Amino acid sequence: MLNEILLWNKIGRIIMRVHERLDISPEQALDVFYSSQTCERLHDANDYLYLMGDLYIVDELILELQGRGI
Repeated sequence: MLNEILLWNKIGRIIMRVHERLDISPEQALDVFYSSQTCERLHDANDYLYLMGDLYIVDELILELQGRGI
């Protein structure tokens, strides 16, 4: 239960960073994040992405989006 709360807090911070970095609305940032491979990786306990800092995860998401040509 505590881990879920920590993950939700982390996701909230990541979404706000994406909102700032991409200059999009928080709602758009939420959609971008939740439709990403990075989000899937963050929820995968075997990937260990959840151990990385928020800025690192945002950078991973930006690289993913660039790779998709977005």
